[in-house]
Amino acid sequence: MAKERMTAVKVREPARRRQEAVEQSAEYNIREARGKEARSVTPLADHAVFAPTSLRAEPVELLQRQGPSRVADLLPIRYGRMVSSPFAFYRGAALVMAADLATTPNSGLRVQLCGDAHLSNFGFYASPERNLVFDLNDFDETLPGPFEWDVKRLAASVEIAARSQSFKGKETRAMVLQAVRSYRESMREFAEMPNQAVWYARLDADRFLARLREVVPADRARKAEALVATARTKDSMQAFKKLARTIDGQPRIISDPPLIVPVEELFPGQAGDFLQNQMAGLLAAYRESLVSDRRHLFDQYRFVDMARKVVGVGSVGTRAWILLFEGVNSGDPLFLQAKEAQSSVLEQYAGVSEYTNHGERVVAGQRLMQAASDIFLGWQRTNGIDGIERDYYLRQLRDWKASVEVQGALPQGMAVYAQACGWTLARAHARSGDRVAIAAYLGKSDTFDEAVADFAYTYAHQNDTDYSALRAAIDAGRVEAVEGV
Repeated sequence: MAKERMTAVKVREPARRRQEAVEQSAEYNIREARGKEARSVTPLADHAVFAPTSLRAEPVELLQRQGPSRVADLLPIRYGRMVSSPFAFYRGAALVMAADLATTPNSGLRVQLCGDAHLSNFGFYASPERNLVFDLNDFDETLPGPFEWDVKRLAASVEIAARSQSFKGKETRAMVLQAVRSYRESMREFAEMPNQAVWYARLDADRFLARLREVVPADRARKAEALVATARTKDSMQAFKKLARTIDGQPRIISDPPLIVPVEELFPGQAGDFLQNQMAGLLAAYRESLVSDRRHLFDQYRFVDMARKVVGVGSVGTRAWILLFEGVNSGDPLFLQAKEAQSSVLEQYAGVSEYTNHGERVVAGQRLMQAASDIFLGWQRTNGIDGIERDYYLRQLRDWKASVEVQGALPQGMAVYAQACGWTLARAHARSGDRVAIAAYLGKSDTFDEAVADFAYTYAHQNDTDYSALRAAIDAGRVEAVEGV
């Protein structure tokens, strides 16, 4: 009888698999039809449209609205960094573009958005397996929304960055098209892949460099190889040598105001002690956001010092702390960064986050979109010395991190970089959204590519105008800026 039952199971197994294949095919067809239907509602060519009206919010006013929730004495540094170039302005103006994107045609196909997918928010970092990978690396604005918003922000950043290098118009157009085409064609490839294959897909540094060597002169390829080699030296020990020293037998962070200010200098006396205690409480609660094996690792470190650090361009003014820990001895440091997470600039346009803690929002979005995330990535909420509750997310300060410099890039090299960004963004969206529907929506033709390139061209002109508005506001004394910091 037992043998007969096993035979019966074997006979039924192929039939079961055939039925599953039929069901999967039916589901695929439904998802594909959904994408094609979205195209009939919002044609691909419509994504070229950007037609601001007199009702468009004044960009400088939008930026100033973010001021009250930030550290007031750091805001002049933010504006000074933004006014250094049109590309720097673009980096800091995520809120301005979010307001603009909300007025453009909407595909209705939602994914987990990065929210700030410009060229400089991609880069290299270490995976937990100690491989150097290329991926998105900034998720402060992450939120679900229409997939094309990230694509348009990436495309416009390519256009603006290429203009900053005085590339020819044809070269610039080609780079933007390559970025968008890479996204579209990669999404179509991901649509045909099994779920786990999409999840495991990643772009490692060696693959990136191999492609770069094919198109750029040897000296430029060696420069990129040196960047990658240097990235592998950037860890907590390297950060300790640069940012800290041992005083009276205790490790302490070096003061470098206004960019790095130890807590005892920033808040002398009891205020500083209070903040140290608050941070200790944050760390105890942060620990609980880690999975059990990482909690075990974290418990082997002792918190010894902290300092405020100015980071980024658009982020300047939000509270960011570097936290120094010591392991078994002075040769075993750990640097974490605790960065304030405020509401995403997308929320008033794409919907309120499902997370009540914005630190958790950032962490959840990062884990969903990245191929691999920092082992110390976590979140928590704590009270400041002003009694206001604030959300934070924490991660390692340096872990083989490196960014590709746009300044001085050759057209061929930037084109490869733009393609890598397009592939990476498609992979991130394929993990969180309906990749089959999006692929069907995008189609096989270059209609979407051309439309988004047209949008990027128009938006780059708008960005120039907005940049000039900030420059004029600074020159007129309406906005205080400290440049060159």
